[in-house]
Amino acid sequence: MTDAVDRPRPRRATTRLEEVARAAGVSKSTVSRVINGEPYVSTRAREAVGQAITRLGYSPNQAARTLAGSRANCVALVVSEPGSRVLADPFFAGVLRGVHAELAGRRVQLVLMMSKEGDEQDLVNYLCGGHVDGVLVISLHGQDPLPRVLADAGLPTVVGGRPLGAAGVPYVDSDNFTGALEAARHLVTSGRRRIGTIAGPRDMAVGMDRLAGWKRGMGQARVPADLVAHGDFTPESGAAAMAELLALDPSLDAVFVAADIMALGALQVLHARGKRVPEDVAVVGFDDLVIAATAVPPLTTVRQDVERLGRTMTRRLMSELAGEENLPPFLLLPTSMVTRVSA
Repeated sequence: MTDAVDRPRPRRATTRLEEVARAAGVSKSTVSRVINGEPYVSTRAREAVGQAITRLGYSPNQAARTLAGSRANCVALVVSEPGSRVLADPFFAGVLRGVHAELAGRRVQLVLMMSKEGDEQDLVNYLCGGHVDGVLVISLHGQDPLPRVLADAGLPTVVGGRPLGAAGVPYVDSDNFTGALEAARHLVTSGRRRIGTIAGPRDMAVGMDRLAGWKRGMGQARVPADLVAHGDFTPESGAAAMAELLALDPSLDAVFVAADIMALGALQVLHARGKRVPEDVAVVGFDDLVIAATAVPPLTTVRQDVERLGRTMTRRLMSELAGEENLPPFLLLPTSMVTRVSA
């Protein structure tokens, strides 16, 4: 997405809430809770909201109807990738399962949207046009302005993965740095000394964080960290990166791959070159998707709970929509090593 995206005007119902909140000296979520008659609001705040509603010419019933009328009972999951990529990558399927599971029983519909270059303004216009109550965004690249644009328009937004260009927008992420650090330590303690990595994209925080964690592990063990190639989270890019590493140093004896799906491509190249896994080259992936257990040989990997990521993002968004206060600005989910045959 480009920075040329125009920021739309906030929806009228959101503006009214902001007017009342400003006049009462409280948050929008507090106004929402007072209007809906919800508990856990102080008497002082409740009185201030009531006075503000009266002063602005609203009756409580009119304000309640305005608020209720702004609810679409629908949230959007926006994936900043082309549709062909989304449908082929099991990571996105796992996130979607988590989102769907968390919404079950809430009487809230889910709309899946895939962003592509050139449709940014149409996407923003739809999302801010009253069709959805909130947005989940995953797989951001670079300084993508979408989350900031949506948040500034008054639309509750939660990002999956640390956003590079949206300071202040809440997000949920896995502990990619620590997971990659543990992968590096695992390879070092198993006796490997010429260890390369197939890192993720340079324009994504997940790629940066996993590369930084691997480098920290190499540095702690005083093992060179000069064998680095990058992929784009596809099997084809994993294969190309593995060939690049072997060309850089045929004596390479281990590789940390920043995604299981890229590790599949790396394994294909190693098999084609006559390299035995793990005898000649140990391989560690990241994600612990279903494909890790069925790889040949089964893949040692860093597990992140992808469905939990989707559920936690959704829970954070629904909490904000419910008017909860003092919500954390971000949540970091733990990772763990899963040892199989490949390393």
